[in-house]
Amino acid sequence: MLKSTSTLVLLLLCLSNLQAQKSKKDVLKKLDGQATAYGDISQQIWEWAEVGYQEEKSSALLQKTLQDAGFTIEAGIAGIPTAFVAEYGTEGPVLAVLGEFDALPGLSQQAVPEKQPADGIAGHACGHNLFGTASVAAAIAVKDWLIATNTKGKIRFYGTPAEEGGSGKVYMVREGVFDDVDVALHWHPGDTNNANPFTSMANKSAKFRFTGISAHAAGAPERGRSALDGVESMDLMVNMMREHIPQDARIHYVITSGGKAPNVVPDYAEVYYYARHFNRNVVIDVFDRIVKAAEGAALGTGTTMEYEMIGGTYELLPNLTLQKVMYDNLVAVGGFNYSDDENVFGEQIVKSLGMEAIDASKTETIQPYQTGTKINGSTDIGDVSFVVPTIGMIAATFVPGTPGHSWQAVAAGGTSIGKKGMMVAAKTIALTAIDIYKDQKLIEKAKIEFEENRGKDFKYVPLLGNRPPALDYRK
Repeated sequence: MLKSTSTLVLLLLCLSNLQAQKSKKDVLKKLDGQATAYGDISQQIWEWAEVGYQEEKSSALLQKTLQDAGFTIEAGIAGIPTAFVAEYGTEGPVLAVLGEFDALPGLSQQAVPEKQPADGIAGHACGHNLFGTASVAAAIAVKDWLIATNTKGKIRFYGTPAEEGGSGKVYMVREGVFDDVDVALHWHPGDTNNANPFTSMANKSAKFRFTGISAHAAGAPERGRSALDGVESMDLMVNMMREHIPQDARIHYVITSGGKAPNVVPDYAEVYYYARHFNRNVVIDVFDRIVKAAEGAALGTGTTMEYEMIGGTYELLPNLTLQKVMYDNLVAVGGFNYSDDENVFGEQIVKSLGMEAIDASKTETIQPYQTGTKINGSTDIGDVSFVVPTIGMIAATFVPGTPGHSWQAVAAGGTSIGKKGMMVAAKTIALTAIDIYKDQKLIEKAKIEFEENRGKDFKYVPLLGNRPPALDYRK
């Protein structure tokens, strides 16, 4: 009798758990109970801080987490060892949750409010340790809800490497791995909570390599042809070109190799360029002019030049039909408050940024809904948004006022502040996906808007061409 009673209790508990997961309120409650475990995952990825296409440990950890939760894994997608797709479900609408996990070079930092390098080569200055983890949490929560409600649907997590300049998603789009997806959902760390529809800047990047002739810089300079002269001549011409491009275009460069010793004429030099604008056609034009400057520099300095495309991304195409659904869910989830210790940390961070005090409203509340927002940055999610309706949001994982790609962003991402914001994103994405599964007419409306916005005659052509993934671009 005791055994029978125990079995009955266990059965009732299981049924109660499944019933509880049928409501959005209890999906949130379960995620709250898992916050510590997901925080530990994000912290581990923060400590590894692996740069683009080298995220072996980070990718493996996220794959294992999903596999343990019942997802099937396909790794090595699109010729990229650290890219993968995790899927649960066999039929129904296909929803994709995107997750990134690459760090930025040269930004190693401890989780403290002073600039103190952590003796590493990279740091999560864009919060991708939080990005990938929150998206995994959301995908698993949606999977649990599909089971509890007996809803037909496929939920996928896309592990997308090398967003920071490596254009990982572009190769995945090019290989067709998003072709059967109905809706894609994503988020990004930031210093506010908002889910406004926004666009981003298209981007083309390349490494320009000049080859010259080495010689003794004092004993036989006439016999040398300086590759560094080629780079500097190119940079001079491109900097003059800035006056004659659209005002909202952007050009950045860094000299990655310029010689080893002043008394040796450099026979090799390299410069790494980005061109950006909110319209990819303008980017193509600006980039082509940069190439002409490089060709002229080589001609004028008696060197030779070749360039390698490194990345290329589309601008982001918003979808208003679905974006308002995500916004409403973010409002329902709400922001969060700082603890006393977090306030002390935050106050020191804002002082390092030259500000007086923390603007707590940026973390505690949700920014008002508005359309027409432009983000002065680029993301390879742009390419995804031109092949499938795509929506996203931002969660306040940084101390308000913190710019991305800074040591202050790295520091916050390794603290409880980053983890709290991460769970805001996980909850919002999970609830939004549930709403889409429950009202599949939203998918139909979103696709109509999607087709209208990208144009009837649209044909996807990647800006980086047919090159294979640039797996060594960070080496």
